Amino acid sequence: MNKRGHVLNAVLLSIGLGYVVHPSGDVETFVTIAELFVPIVLGALFPDVDAVVGRHRKTLHNLPVLGIVLAYPIYFGNLQWVWVGVLTHYLLDLLGTKRGLALFYPLWEREYELPFGVPVKSRWSPYVTLVVTALELAVAALIVHGLPPELAERGLAVLGVQ
Repeated sequence: MNKRGHVLNAVLLSIGLGYVVHPSGDVETFVTIAELFVPIVLGALFPDVDAVVGRHRKTLHNLPVLGIVLAYPIYFGNLQWVWVGVLTHYLLDLLGTKRGLALFYPLWEREYELPFGVPVKSRWSPYVTLVVTALELAVAALIVHGLPPELAERGLAVLGVQ
């Protein structure tokens, strides 16, 4: 996936998650969208820094980096939603391209890929981005609205969304 696809996914995901968490469409919804927007977009762009520093699709496209980004808010209390952008970047690169990711780099350099995908410059790339985004939002809605209310509230509190 290219930068445009990653940003499109992050923007739509931020808006969609705002409505998943606060479906009323009132001020609370828009505050949530604003809280999610910048961190998710930054997280979606972060892995491609390895195109300049390191080895692209290896240095910052792996599970150890995702683990660090997931742990960061626990230890430092900020960057709470960056992990969402990083995770969706990985998903788009796995589902929306023909090239895989070195998920266990630096332990193994092997790139893992799925048997489907489209070339990055394909005319189908934007459609793949939209489908992946819709699936991500469906999973989020299932987690937020499909879990028992007490569990969903605890999960949202852990993520920093009230």
